[in-house]
Amino acid sequence: MKKEIKPFGEIELSRKLLQAIGDMGFEEPSPIQAKTIPLVLTGADVIGQAQTGTGKTAAFGIPTIEKIKETERRIQALVLSPTRELAIQTAEELNKIGRYKRIFTLPVYGGQSIDRQIRALRRGVHILVGTPGRLLDHIQRGTVSLKDVRTLILDEADEMLDMGFIDDIETIVSSIPLADRQTLLFSATMPEPIERLAHRYMKEPQKIAVSKENLTVPLIEQFYYETRDKLEGLTRVLDGEDTGKTIVFCRTKRGVDDLTAALETRGYLSGGLHGDLSQQQRDRVMKKFREGKLDILIATDVAARGIDIDDITHVINYDIPQDHESYVHRIGRTGRAGRAGIAMTFIEPREYRQLRLIMKLAKTKIVRRELPSASDILERQKDTVRERLLQVLQKNRYDEYHTIISDVAAEGDYDLVDIAAAALKLSVEGPERRDEAVENNLTDTGGAPGMVRLFLNIGRAQKIRPSDIVRSIADEADIPGNIIGVINIYDKFTFVEVPQDVAEHVMSAMHKATVKGFKVNVEPARKR
Repeated sequence: MKKEIKPFGEIELSRKLLQAIGDMGFEEPSPIQAKTIPLVLTGADVIGQAQTGTGKTAAFGIPTIEKIKETERRIQALVLSPTRELAIQTAEELNKIGRYKRIFTLPVYGGQSIDRQIRALRRGVHILVGTPGRLLDHIQRGTVSLKDVRTLILDEADEMLDMGFIDDIETIVSSIPLADRQTLLFSATMPEPIERLAHRYMKEPQKIAVSKENLTVPLIEQFYYETRDKLEGLTRVLDGEDTGKTIVFCRTKRGVDDLTAALETRGYLSGGLHGDLSQQQRDRVMKKFREGKLDILIATDVAARGIDIDDITHVINYDIPQDHESYVHRIGRTGRAGRAGIAMTFIEPREYRQLRLIMKLAKTKIVRRELPSASDILERQKDTVRERLLQVLQKNRYDEYHTIISDVAAEGDYDLVDIAAAALKLSVEGPERRDEAVENNLTDTGGAPGMVRLFLNIGRAQKIRPSDIVRSIADEADIPGNIIGVINIYDKFTFVEVPQDVAEHVMSAMHKATVKGFKVNVEPARKR
Protein backbone atom coordinates (compact mmCIF):
# COMPACT_ATOMS: atom_id res chain seq x y z
CA MET A 1 0.00 0.00 0.00
CA LYS A 2 1.40 3.40 -1.01
CA LYS A 3 2.29 5.52 2.02
CA GLU A 4 0.71 8.96 2.04
CA ILE A 5 2.96 12.01 2.15
CA LYS A 6 2.42 13.95 5.36
CA PRO A 7 1.68 17.68 5.09
CA PHE A 8 4.35 20.01 6.46
CA GLY A 9 2.19 20.70 9.50
CA GLU A 10 2.71 17.11 10.69
CA ILE A 11 6.50 17.31 10.38
CA GLU A 12 7.72 18.92 13.58
CA LEU A 13 8.79 22.38 12.50
CA SER A 14 8.73 25.74 14.25
CA ARG A 15 5.92 28.19 13.60
CA LYS A 16 8.30 30.61 11.86
CA LEU A 17 9.37 28.00 9.33
CA LEU A 18 5.82 26.82 8.69
CA GLN A 19 4.81 30.44 8.09
CA ALA A 20 7.63 30.96 5.56
CA ILE A 21 6.86 27.65 3.83
CA GLY A 22 3.20 28.68 3.57
CA ASP A 23 4.17 32.04 2.05
CA MET A 24 6.21 30.19 -0.59
CA GLY A 25 3.20 28.12 -1.61
CA PHE A 26 4.32 24.72 -0.29
CA GLU A 27 1.15 23.03 0.93
CA GLU A 28 2.72 19.60 1.25
CA PRO A 29 6.20 18.17 0.71
CA SER A 30 7.42 16.68 -2.54
CA PRO A 31 8.59 13.04 -2.30
CA ILE A 32 12.23 13.98 -1.66
CA GLN A 33 11.22 16.56 0.95
CA ALA A 34 8.99 14.06 2.77
CA LYS A 35 11.87 11.57 2.94
CA THR A 36 14.75 13.97 3.58
CA ILE A 37 13.48 16.54 6.12
CA PRO A 38 12.80 14.12 9.04
CA LEU A 39 16.16 12.38 8.48
CA VAL A 40 18.14 15.63 8.41
CA LEU A 41 16.37 16.82 11.57
CA THR A 42 17.70 13.73 13.38
CA GLY A 43 21.27 14.76 12.47
CA ALA A 44 21.93 11.88 10.03
CA ASP A 45 24.20 12.23 7.00
CA VAL A 46 22.11 11.88 3.85
CA ILE A 47 22.80 11.02 0.20
CA GLY A 48 19.90 12.14 -2.00
CA GLN A 49 19.67 11.02 -5.60
CA ALA A 50 17.29 13.42 -7.30
CA GLN A 51 17.12 15.50 -10.45
CA THR A 52 16.58 19.23 -10.77
CA GLY A 53 12.93 20.17 -10.33
CA THR A 54 12.16 17.78 -7.46
CA GLY A 55 12.32 20.40 -4.69
CA LYS A 56 15.65 19.35 -3.20
CA THR A 57 16.69 22.90 -2.19
CA ALA A 58 13.78 23.02 0.26
CA ALA A 59 14.51 19.38 1.21
CA PHE A 60 17.89 20.36 2.67
CA GLY A 61 17.08 24.03 3.35
CA ILE A 62 14.08 23.54 5.67
CA PRO A 63 15.77 21.25 8.23
CA THR A 64 19.10 23.09 7.98
CA ILE A 65 17.47 26.45 8.76
CA GLU A 66 15.40 24.86 11.54
CA LYS A 67 18.64 23.91 13.33
CA ILE A 68 20.44 27.25 12.82
CA LYS A 69 20.89 29.47 15.90
CA GLU A 70 19.72 32.85 14.62
CA THR A 71 21.34 34.83 17.45
CA GLU A 72 24.83 33.67 16.39
CA ARG A 73 25.84 35.54 13.19
CA ARG A 74 28.51 33.10 12.03
CA ILE A 75 28.69 30.55 9.21
CA GLN A 76 26.84 27.52 10.58
CA ALA A 77 25.97 25.89 7.24
CA LEU A 78 27.80 25.74 3.91
CA VAL A 79 26.29 24.85 0.52
CA LEU A 80 28.63 24.07 -2.38
CA SER A 81 27.13 24.71 -5.84
CA PRO A 82 28.65 24.08 -9.28
CA THR A 83 27.59 27.37 -10.93
CA ARG A 84 26.99 30.95 -9.88
CA GLU A 85 23.43 30.79 -11.25
CA LEU A 86 22.59 27.84 -8.98
CA ALA A 87 24.34 29.53 -6.03
CA ILE A 88 22.22 32.68 -6.49
CA GLN A 89 19.01 30.66 -6.93
CA THR A 90 19.74 28.51 -3.86
CA ALA A 91 20.58 31.53 -1.69
CA GLU A 92 17.34 33.26 -2.74
CA GLU A 93 15.26 30.22 -1.75
CA LEU A 94 17.09 29.78 1.58
CA ASN A 95 16.55 33.45 2.41
CA LYS A 96 12.81 32.97 1.78
CA ILE A 97 12.70 29.88 4.01
CA GLY A 98 14.62 31.66 6.78
CA ARG A 99 12.91 35.06 6.55
CA TYR A 100 10.94 34.83 9.81
CA LYS A 101 13.86 33.32 11.74
CA ARG A 102 15.98 36.20 10.35
CA ILE A 103 18.50 33.76 8.89
CA PHE A 104 20.84 35.51 6.45
CA THR A 105 22.19 33.53 3.47
CA LEU A 106 24.95 34.92 1.26
CA PRO A 107 26.02 33.60 -2.17
CA VAL A 108 29.72 33.94 -3.11
CA TYR A 109 30.79 33.24 -6.69
CA GLY A 110 33.24 34.31 -9.36
CA GLY A 111 32.36 37.23 -11.59
CA GLN A 112 31.13 39.40 -8.72
CA SER A 113 33.31 41.90 -6.85
CA ILE A 114 35.11 40.03 -4.06
CA ASP A 115 35.29 43.26 -2.03
CA ARG A 116 31.49 43.46 -1.99
CA GLN A 117 31.34 39.86 -0.76
CA ILE A 118 33.93 40.57 1.95
CA ARG A 119 31.87 43.54 3.22
CA ALA A 120 28.76 41.33 3.39
CA LEU A 121 30.69 38.59 5.22
CA ARG A 122 31.87 41.07 7.84
CA ARG A 123 28.25 41.91 8.70
CA GLY A 124 27.67 38.29 9.68
CA VAL A 125 26.23 35.33 7.74
CA HIS A 126 24.37 32.23 8.94
CA ILE A 127 24.54 30.22 5.69
CA LEU A 128 27.12 30.55 2.93
CA VAL A 129 26.35 29.30 -0.59
CA GLY A 130 29.39 29.27 -2.84
CA THR A 131 31.08 27.95 -5.95
CA PRO A 132 34.25 25.99 -5.09
CA GLY A 133 36.71 28.35 -6.80
CA ARG A 134 35.51 31.57 -5.17
CA LEU A 135 35.06 29.87 -1.79
CA LEU A 136 38.70 28.66 -1.85
CA ASP A 137 39.76 32.21 -2.70
CA HIS A 138 37.96 33.49 0.43
CA ILE A 139 39.45 30.73 2.60
CA GLN A 140 42.98 31.56 1.38
CA ARG A 141 42.41 35.28 2.03
CA GLY A 142 41.17 34.52 5.51
CA THR A 143 37.81 36.23 4.85
CA VAL A 144 35.87 32.99 5.41
CA SER A 145 36.24 30.66 8.38
CA LEU A 146 34.53 27.26 8.30
CA LYS A 147 35.36 26.24 11.89
CA ASP A 148 31.75 26.75 13.05
CA VAL A 149 30.12 24.91 10.13
CA ARG A 150 27.83 22.16 11.44
CA THR A 151 25.99 21.36 8.20
CA LEU A 152 27.74 20.85 4.85
CA ILE A 153 25.65 20.43 1.70
CA LEU A 154 27.11 19.31 -1.63
CA ASP A 155 24.49 20.22 -4.25
CA GLU A 156 24.59 18.87 -7.83
CA ALA A 157 27.70 16.87 -6.88
CA ASP A 158 27.91 15.09 -10.26
CA GLU A 159 27.91 18.42 -12.10
CA MET A 160 30.72 19.71 -9.86
CA LEU A 161 32.63 16.54 -10.70
CA ASP A 162 32.08 17.07 -14.45
CA MET A 163 33.37 20.63 -14.12
CA GLY A 164 36.63 19.43 -12.54
CA PHE A 165 35.96 20.69 -9.00
CA ILE A 166 36.64 17.42 -7.17
CA ASP A 167 40.05 18.51 -5.79
CA ASP A 168 38.67 21.89 -4.67
CA ILE A 169 35.75 20.13 -2.96
CA GLU A 170 38.08 17.78 -1.08
CA THR A 171 40.21 20.74 0.08
CA ILE A 172 37.14 22.59 1.34
CA VAL A 173 35.53 19.56 3.00
CA SER A 174 38.74 18.57 4.76
CA SER A 175 38.94 22.07 6.32
CA ILE A 176 35.61 21.58 8.17
CA PRO A 177 35.82 19.73 11.51
CA LEU A 178 34.38 16.22 11.07
CA ALA A 179 33.36 15.58 14.69
CA ASP A 180 30.19 17.69 14.78
CA ARG A 181 29.60 17.97 11.04
CA GLN A 182 26.48 16.74 9.27
CA THR A 183 27.03 16.18 5.56
CA LEU A 184 24.27 16.12 2.92
CA LEU A 185 25.06 15.18 -0.67
CA PHE A 186 22.67 15.57 -3.59
CA SER A 187 23.32 14.30 -7.09
CA ALA A 188 21.25 13.25 -10.10
CA THR A 189 23.68 10.37 -10.78
CA MET A 190 26.11 8.49 -8.55
CA PRO A 191 29.39 7.97 -10.46
CA GLU A 192 32.26 6.21 -8.68
CA PRO A 193 34.18 9.40 -7.67
CA ILE A 194 31.03 10.67 -5.91
CA GLU A 195 30.65 7.34 -4.11
CA ARG A 196 34.31 7.58 -2.99
CA LEU A 197 33.78 11.16 -1.80
CA ALA A 198 30.75 10.07 0.21
CA HIS A 199 32.60 7.11 1.72
CA ARG A 200 35.56 9.28 2.77
CA TYR A 201 33.73 12.27 4.23
CA MET A 202 30.33 11.00 5.42
CA LYS A 203 29.31 9.02 8.51
CA GLU A 204 26.98 6.10 7.79
CA PRO A 205 24.93 8.11 5.27
CA GLN A 206 21.26 7.31 4.76
CA LYS A 207 20.46 6.95 1.05
CA ILE A 208 17.34 8.43 -0.54
CA ALA A 209 16.43 7.92 -4.19
CA VAL A 210 13.46 9.61 -5.80
CA SER A 211 12.35 8.15 -9.11
CA LYS A 212 10.62 10.50 -11.49
CA GLU A 213 7.00 9.82 -12.33
CA ASN A 214 6.44 8.72 -15.90
CA LEU A 215 3.94 11.42 -16.75
CA THR A 216 2.22 11.89 -20.07
CA VAL A 217 1.25 15.34 -21.26
CA PRO A 218 -2.35 15.39 -22.54
CA LEU A 219 -2.93 16.28 -26.19
CA ILE A 220 -4.04 19.82 -25.52
CA GLU A 221 -2.94 23.21 -26.83
CA GLN A 222 -0.33 24.78 -24.56
CA PHE A 223 0.64 28.48 -24.59
CA TYR A 224 2.50 30.89 -22.37
CA TYR A 225 2.31 34.65 -21.97
CA GLU A 226 5.16 36.76 -20.66
CA THR A 227 4.10 39.87 -18.75
CA ARG A 228 5.09 41.99 -15.77
CA ASP A 229 1.44 42.57 -14.84
CA LYS A 230 -0.21 39.16 -14.58
CA LEU A 231 -3.60 40.48 -13.47
CA GLU A 232 -3.86 42.76 -16.50
CA GLY A 233 -2.66 39.91 -18.72
CA LEU A 234 -5.20 37.48 -17.28
CA THR A 235 -8.11 39.90 -17.73
CA ARG A 236 -7.02 40.52 -21.32
CA VAL A 237 -7.03 36.79 -22.03
CA LEU A 238 -10.40 36.28 -20.31
CA ASP A 239 -11.85 39.17 -22.35
CA GLY A 240 -10.20 38.17 -25.61
CA GLU A 241 -10.77 34.37 -25.55
CA ASP A 242 -13.90 32.29 -25.82
CA THR A 243 -13.52 30.51 -22.49
CA GLY A 244 -15.95 28.07 -20.94
CA LYS A 245 -15.33 26.57 -17.51
CA THR A 246 -11.85 27.71 -16.46
CA ILE A 247 -9.55 26.67 -13.60
CA VAL A 248 -6.88 29.20 -12.59
CA PHE A 249 -4.03 27.90 -10.42
CA CYS A 250 -2.28 30.05 -7.81
CA ARG A 251 0.67 29.03 -5.66
CA THR A 252 -0.67 30.15 -2.27
CA LYS A 253 -3.94 30.42 -0.36
CA ARG A 254 -3.49 34.17 -0.08
CA GLY A 255 -2.89 34.33 -3.83
CA VAL A 256 -6.21 32.56 -4.39
CA ASP A 257 -8.05 35.02 -2.12
CA ASP A 258 -6.39 38.10 -3.66
CA LEU A 259 -7.04 37.01 -7.25
CA THR A 260 -10.63 35.99 -6.51
CA ALA A 261 -11.31 39.43 -4.99
CA ALA A 262 -9.58 41.21 -7.90
CA LEU A 263 -11.61 39.32 -10.53
CA GLU A 264 -14.89 39.70 -8.67
CA THR A 265 -14.45 43.49 -8.45
CA ARG A 266 -13.90 43.48 -12.23
CA GLY A 267 -17.18 41.67 -12.81
CA TYR A 268 -15.95 38.12 -13.51
CA LEU A 269 -17.99 35.24 -12.10
CA SER A 270 -15.24 33.58 -10.03
CA GLY A 271 -14.79 31.64 -6.81
CA GLY A 272 -11.78 30.53 -4.77
CA LEU A 273 -10.84 27.11 -3.42
CA HIS A 274 -8.05 26.38 -0.92
CA GLY A 275 -7.25 24.40 2.21
CA ASP A 276 -8.55 26.96 4.72
CA LEU A 277 -12.15 26.64 3.49
CA SER A 278 -14.60 24.46 5.41
CA GLN A 279 -16.12 21.48 3.63
CA GLN A 280 -19.43 23.38 3.44
CA GLN A 281 -17.75 26.39 1.77
CA ARG A 282 -15.89 24.11 -0.62
CA ASP A 283 -19.09 22.26 -1.58
CA ARG A 284 -20.89 25.56 -2.18
CA VAL A 285 -18.16 26.86 -4.53
CA MET A 286 -17.98 23.55 -6.43
CA LYS A 287 -21.77 23.39 -6.81
CA LYS A 288 -21.83 26.86 -8.36
CA PHE A 289 -18.93 25.96 -10.67
CA ARG A 290 -20.58 22.73 -11.84
CA GLU A 291 -23.90 24.47 -12.45
CA GLY A 292 -22.28 27.26 -14.47
CA LYS A 293 -23.04 29.99 -11.92
CA LEU A 294 -19.25 30.53 -11.76
CA ASP A 295 -17.14 30.64 -14.93
CA ILE A 296 -13.76 30.67 -13.17
CA LEU A 297 -12.49 28.51 -10.32
CA ILE A 298 -9.28 29.79 -8.66
CA ALA A 299 -7.46 27.09 -6.69
CA THR A 300 -4.22 25.87 -5.15
CA ASP A 301 -2.79 22.52 -6.31
CA VAL A 302 -3.88 20.64 -3.20
CA ALA A 303 -7.39 22.14 -3.14
CA ALA A 304 -7.94 21.16 -6.79
CA ARG A 305 -7.44 17.48 -6.08
CA GLY A 306 -10.53 15.41 -6.52
CA ILE A 307 -12.11 17.86 -8.96
CA ASP A 308 -13.57 15.63 -11.63
CA ILE A 309 -15.33 17.82 -14.19
CA ASP A 310 -15.21 16.83 -17.86
CA ASP A 311 -16.19 20.14 -19.50
CA ILE A 312 -13.29 22.35 -18.31
CA THR A 313 -12.13 24.20 -21.45
CA HIS A 314 -9.14 26.14 -20.05
CA VAL A 315 -6.52 25.64 -17.38
CA ILE A 316 -4.53 28.79 -16.55
CA ASN A 317 -1.33 28.77 -14.52
CA TYR A 318 -1.45 32.25 -12.99
CA ASP A 319 1.62 31.23 -10.95
CA ILE A 320 4.13 28.95 -12.67
CA PRO A 321 4.13 25.44 -11.10
CA GLN A 322 7.02 24.35 -8.88
CA ASP A 323 7.97 21.47 -11.20
CA HIS A 324 6.96 19.63 -14.35
CA GLU A 325 4.94 17.04 -12.44
CA SER A 326 2.69 19.74 -10.99
CA TYR A 327 2.40 21.25 -14.48
CA VAL A 328 1.24 17.98 -16.03
CA HIS A 329 -1.22 17.31 -13.19
CA ARG A 330 -2.66 20.82 -13.50
CA ILE A 331 -3.20 20.88 -17.25
CA GLY A 332 -4.64 17.35 -17.19
CA ARG A 333 -7.84 18.89 -15.79
CA THR A 334 -8.80 20.00 -19.32
CA GLY A 335 -9.05 18.10 -22.61
CA ARG A 336 -10.98 15.24 -21.00
CA ALA A 337 -13.45 12.81 -22.57
CA GLY A 338 -12.19 13.55 -26.08
CA ARG A 339 -12.87 17.28 -25.81
CA ALA A 340 -10.47 20.01 -26.89
CA GLY A 341 -8.55 21.73 -24.12
CA ILE A 342 -6.28 24.75 -23.75
CA ALA A 343 -3.58 25.33 -21.11
CA MET A 344 -2.05 28.76 -20.56
CA THR A 345 0.82 29.79 -18.31
CA PHE A 346 1.70 33.32 -17.20
CA ILE A 347 5.36 34.03 -16.50
CA GLU A 348 7.49 37.00 -15.58
CA PRO A 349 10.74 37.36 -17.57
CA ARG A 350 12.84 35.89 -14.75
CA GLU A 351 10.68 32.71 -14.76
CA TYR A 352 11.42 31.79 -18.37
CA ARG A 353 14.24 29.37 -17.48
CA GLN A 354 11.92 27.54 -15.10
CA LEU A 355 9.38 27.24 -17.92
CA ARG A 356 12.05 25.80 -20.24
CA LEU A 357 12.98 23.27 -17.56
CA ILE A 358 9.32 22.24 -17.29
CA MET A 359 9.17 21.83 -21.09
CA LYS A 360 12.35 19.74 -21.09
CA LEU A 361 11.37 17.42 -18.22
CA ALA A 362 7.73 17.08 -19.33
CA LYS A 363 8.90 16.55 -22.93
CA THR A 364 6.39 19.03 -24.26
CA LYS A 365 6.29 22.25 -26.28
CA ILE A 366 4.67 25.34 -24.77
CA VAL A 367 4.24 27.98 -27.46
CA ARG A 368 4.78 31.69 -26.83
CA ARG A 369 1.77 33.91 -27.49
CA GLU A 370 1.30 37.65 -27.43
CA LEU A 371 -1.43 38.97 -25.14
CA PRO A 372 -4.58 40.14 -26.95
CA SER A 373 -4.29 43.85 -27.68
CA ALA A 374 -6.87 46.37 -26.47
CA SER A 375 -8.12 46.69 -30.06
CA ASP A 376 -8.55 42.88 -30.30
CA ILE A 377 -10.60 42.91 -27.11
CA LEU A 378 -12.60 45.95 -28.18
CA GLU A 379 -13.41 44.33 -31.53
CA ARG A 380 -14.72 41.28 -29.72
CA GLN A 381 -16.60 43.35 -27.16
CA LYS A 382 -18.02 46.06 -29.43
CA ASP A 383 -21.61 44.90 -29.05
CA THR A 384 -21.26 44.56 -25.26
CA VAL A 385 -19.63 48.01 -24.90
CA ARG A 386 -22.33 49.54 -27.12
CA GLU A 387 -25.10 47.96 -25.01
CA ARG A 388 -23.52 49.17 -21.77
CA LEU A 389 -23.12 52.69 -23.17
CA LEU A 390 -26.78 52.78 -24.25
CA GLN A 391 -27.85 51.62 -20.77
CA VAL A 392 -25.90 54.47 -19.14
CA LEU A 393 -27.44 56.98 -21.57
CA GLN A 394 -30.95 55.67 -20.96
CA LYS A 395 -30.60 55.95 -17.17
CA ASN A 396 -29.53 59.60 -17.57
CA ARG A 397 -27.39 59.71 -14.39
CA TYR A 398 -24.21 61.34 -15.61
CA ASP A 399 -24.81 65.06 -15.04
CA GLU A 400 -21.76 65.41 -12.77
CA TYR A 401 -19.50 64.48 -15.70
CA HIS A 402 -20.80 67.26 -17.98
CA THR A 403 -18.43 69.88 -16.56
CA ILE A 404 -15.36 67.63 -17.15
CA ILE A 405 -16.31 67.19 -20.81
CA SER A 406 -17.02 70.91 -21.22
CA ASP A 407 -13.67 71.86 -19.61
CA VAL A 408 -11.70 69.38 -21.77
CA ALA A 409 -13.46 70.61 -24.94
CA ALA A 410 -12.72 74.24 -24.05
CA GLU A 411 -9.09 73.69 -23.02
CA GLY A 412 -7.92 71.76 -26.06
CA ASP A 413 -10.49 72.60 -28.69
CA TYR A 414 -11.26 68.88 -28.98
CA ASP A 415 -14.14 67.41 -30.94
CA LEU A 416 -16.85 66.01 -28.65
CA VAL A 417 -16.84 62.67 -30.51
CA ASP A 418 -13.07 62.39 -29.89
CA ILE A 419 -13.57 63.13 -26.18
CA ALA A 420 -16.29 60.45 -25.97
CA ALA A 421 -14.01 57.94 -27.76
CA ALA A 422 -11.11 58.80 -25.40
CA ALA A 423 -13.37 58.34 -22.36
CA LEU A 424 -14.50 54.97 -23.69
CA LYS A 425 -10.88 53.94 -24.29
CA LEU A 426 -10.02 54.95 -20.71
CA SER A 427 -12.89 52.89 -19.28
CA VAL A 428 -12.05 49.79 -21.36
CA GLU A 429 -8.23 49.87 -21.38
CA GLY A 430 -7.32 51.88 -18.28
CA PRO A 431 -4.70 54.69 -18.20
CA GLU A 432 -1.75 54.71 -20.58
CA ARG A 433 1.24 52.91 -19.07
CA ARG A 434 4.77 54.16 -19.14
CA ASP A 435 6.84 52.25 -21.67
CA GLU A 436 8.51 49.35 -19.84
CA ALA A 437 11.55 49.62 -22.10
CA VAL A 438 12.21 53.12 -20.75
CA GLU A 439 11.88 51.85 -17.17
CA ASN A 440 14.37 49.09 -17.86
CA ASN A 441 16.96 51.31 -19.60
CA LEU A 442 16.60 49.47 -22.90
CA THR A 443 16.09 52.55 -25.05
CA ASP A 444 19.64 53.91 -24.95
CA THR A 445 21.67 50.99 -26.32
CA GLY A 446 22.58 52.40 -29.73
CA GLY A 447 20.21 50.12 -31.65
CA ALA A 448 18.16 51.01 -34.71
CA PRO A 449 14.69 52.54 -34.10
CA GLY A 450 12.48 49.97 -32.38
CA MET A 451 15.48 47.70 -31.69
CA VAL A 452 17.63 47.03 -28.63
CA ARG A 453 21.34 46.31 -29.06
CA LEU A 454 22.57 43.51 -26.78
CA PHE A 455 26.13 42.63 -25.73
CA LEU A 456 27.29 38.97 -25.68
CA ASN A 457 30.63 37.95 -24.17
CA ILE A 458 31.64 35.63 -27.05
CA GLY A 459 33.09 36.35 -30.46
CA ARG A 460 35.46 35.27 -33.21
CA ALA A 461 37.88 33.75 -30.68
CA GLN A 462 35.17 31.14 -29.98
CA LYS A 463 34.61 30.70 -33.77
CA ILE A 464 31.13 32.18 -33.50
CA ARG A 465 29.25 32.97 -36.73
CA PRO A 466 26.05 35.02 -37.24
CA SER A 467 24.08 31.84 -37.91
CA ASP A 468 25.12 30.49 -34.49
CA ILE A 469 23.79 33.63 -32.79
CA VAL A 470 20.49 33.59 -34.71
CA ARG A 471 19.93 29.88 -34.14
CA SER A 472 20.69 30.09 -30.42
CA ILE A 473 18.52 33.15 -29.71
CA ALA A 474 15.63 31.86 -31.83
CA ASP A 475 15.73 28.49 -30.07
CA GLU A 476 16.28 29.68 -26.49
CA ALA A 477 13.84 32.62 -26.64
CA ASP A 478 11.31 30.89 -28.90
CA ILE A 479 11.17 33.81 -31.37
CA PRO A 480 11.40 33.81 -35.21
CA GLY A 481 15.00 34.13 -36.41
CA ASN A 482 14.00 36.64 -39.10
CA ILE A 483 13.15 39.34 -36.52
CA ILE A 484 16.73 39.41 -35.23
CA GLY A 485 18.53 42.47 -36.60
CA VAL A 486 22.15 43.51 -37.19
CA ILE A 487 24.86 41.23 -35.74
CA ASN A 488 28.43 42.54 -35.27
CA ILE A 489 30.97 39.91 -34.22
CA TYR A 490 34.32 41.04 -32.80
CA ASP A 491 37.24 39.07 -31.40
CA LYS A 492 35.95 38.60 -27.84
CA PHE A 493 32.39 39.91 -27.93
CA THR A 494 29.33 40.34 -30.14
CA PHE A 495 26.55 42.90 -30.56
CA VAL A 496 23.13 41.80 -31.76
CA GLU A 497 19.93 43.81 -32.26
CA VAL A 498 16.51 42.43 -31.32
CA PRO A 499 13.06 44.08 -31.34
CA GLN A 500 12.38 46.20 -28.26
CA ASP A 501 9.26 44.25 -27.27
CA VAL A 502 11.20 40.97 -26.90
CA ALA A 503 14.55 42.34 -25.62
CA GLU A 504 14.00 41.62 -21.94
CA HIS A 505 12.64 38.18 -22.79
CA VAL A 506 15.73 37.41 -24.91
CA MET A 507 18.06 38.44 -22.06
CA SER A 508 16.15 36.27 -19.60
CA ALA A 509 16.05 33.30 -22.00
CA MET A 510 19.77 33.52 -22.85
CA HIS A 511 20.79 33.67 -19.18
CA LYS A 512 22.93 30.56 -18.56
CA ALA A 513 22.45 29.46 -22.19
CA THR A 514 25.30 28.17 -24.33
CA VAL A 515 26.36 28.98 -27.89
CA LYS A 516 28.54 26.28 -29.46
CA GLY A 517 29.30 24.98 -25.98
CA PHE A 518 30.27 28.38 -24.52
CA LYS A 519 28.18 29.84 -21.67
CA VAL A 520 27.10 33.36 -22.54
CA ASN A 521 26.34 36.50 -20.59
CA VAL A 522 23.83 38.84 -22.27
CA GLU A 523 23.17 42.43 -21.21
CA PRO A 524 22.05 45.72 -22.80
CA ALA A 525 24.86 47.35 -24.78
CA ARG A 526 26.11 50.82 -23.93
CA LYS A 527 25.25 53.62 -26.31
CA ARG A 528 27.70 53.87 -29.21
